[in-house]
Amino acid sequence: MKRSLFTVCVLAAMALAPAAHSQPVEQTFTVPTTSAVAELCADTSSSNLLMTTAAQNFCHGYMLGTYEVLAQINAARGKPAFCIPKPAPTRNQAIAEFVSWVKENPSQGERPPTDGVYEFLTQRFPCPAGQ
Repeated sequence: MKRSLFTVCVLAAMALAPAAHSQPVEQTFTVPTTSAVAELCADTSSSNLLMTTAAQNFCHGYMLGTYEVLAQINAARGKPAFCIPKPAPTRNQAIAEFVSWVKENPSQGERPPTDGVYEFLTQRFPCPAGQ
């Protein structure tokens, strides 16, 4: 996938960020890897309700923003790499599937998060033959 300057800058900034923790803390929101994003999206058990809420809000915002950028790139390609069905899964369903996919595919966990989301979309929502 050809990377835009924005994606390269975001990935470079994430590479310099500290690793995620199992309990949400402020540093968790740097999401340097696909696994870090999945941890934020999955973690609803923290005793700190404020941080859990922040983690879920960050997760949804990050995933929606990443999806929107990847969908624009996908549409501009001519031959799409992923095709979202109609009706599309809800945001909560798609995020839950992403978290499960990361757990089932641990080799994807160390990828930059945008690359991990892209790989998830291409595997979970492949386009029909001939499209």
